[in-house]
Amino acid sequence: MRNSIGEYITLTLFGESHGEAIGAVLDGMPCGIEVSESYIAEALSRRRPCGSGETSRVEPDNFKITSGVFNGYTTGEPISIFIENSNKRSGDYEANHLLARPSHADYVSHIVHKGYEDWRGGGHFSGRLTAPIVALGAICLKALENAGVNIGTHILECGGIRDTAFNSLDTDTLDSQIEEVNGKHFPVIAPVEEQMNAAIDDVRRNQDSIGGIIQTAVSHLPVGVGEPWFGSLEGQLANAMLSIGGVKGIEFGLGFGFAAATGRTANDHFYNAEGTVKTHTNNNGGINGGYSNGMPVVFNCAVKPTPSIAAEQRTVNMDTGKDSTIKVTGRHDPAIIRRICPVATAMTAIVICDALKGAFSNSIFAKR
Repeated sequence: MRNSIGEYITLTLFGESHGEAIGAVLDGMPCGIEVSESYIAEALSRRRPCGSGETSRVEPDNFKITSGVFNGYTTGEPISIFIENSNKRSGDYEANHLLARPSHADYVSHIVHKGYEDWRGGGHFSGRLTAPIVALGAICLKALENAGVNIGTHILECGGIRDTAFNSLDTDTLDSQIEEVNGKHFPVIAPVEEQMNAAIDDVRRNQDSIGGIIQTAVSHLPVGVGEPWFGSLEGQLANAMLSIGGVKGIEFGLGFGFAAATGRTANDHFYNAEGTVKTHTNNNGGINGGYSNGMPVVFNCAVKPTPSIAAEQRTVNMDTGKDSTIKVTGRHDPAIIRRICPVATAMTAIVICDALKGAFSNSIFAKR
């Protein structure tokens, strides 16, 4: 199993949803990066469920950094973090653990691991494992502050309600938008929170779930971050985003809109802005030839509806092979789209840190 991502700065995940703890190791982070436990706790709080529109499994996310940090700064050694699992109800899964939940990893995990998998709460495949990603992503975000790079994610669309898109042509406006969504529990730019929550409540009452689209932006990324071909910045970000359970699609800039465009309308024309080369449009999402081109990197991710729903669904008994039905029990989100935003930001921060170190070495993270 591959549980690691990155080349120069790597993240390795471990643990299961209902195990004693989950955690991760971040290796390659340079020394001297400030580590604020309150900043990590704040990032985790934005991922934590709340309200009727989300799961009632609310973990306190008590974390412990066991290596790589001393006196509030990184030492340059691997950083390991443990997060306790304290709010577990494994019995919710016992009666139906041989019935494959539709669109979950249950069936493939049962086949690959020959019946030895930890099926409680989805085990190693659970979204619970995004907590250590968010925690260590917070350390990467602090490192990126030193490099002058900003990252934010918001809900672009949910339930047919669309938020204002990030402004990728005016960096000052974009930075303000990033600051705004990073400071919100429900990350939207326009006043659409109430409408989106109403759409989520509607599907919840109907024993159903809902997906949507999230949008991530990276501002002030210098030119030349990435690689050509198989090490492209788009490829690295896509790999990371599609590793998040629930993300089933990604597009950069105009994305699938390119299919209906022409060269005249799609090409990003260059111009000189007081000595800095910029483009009049940002249809390519800030990336050309696998490298950042100096414009903000902007991409959208499609988030599927939560597969755990209370309505009866058709399935197969993995022990007998016979057709069956299942009503999924346990505590689940009718929509994960809000909670996935800080995860996308954290994963982006980890990828950008890795790519920046590859392009400029540790010096890029020196505090300015």
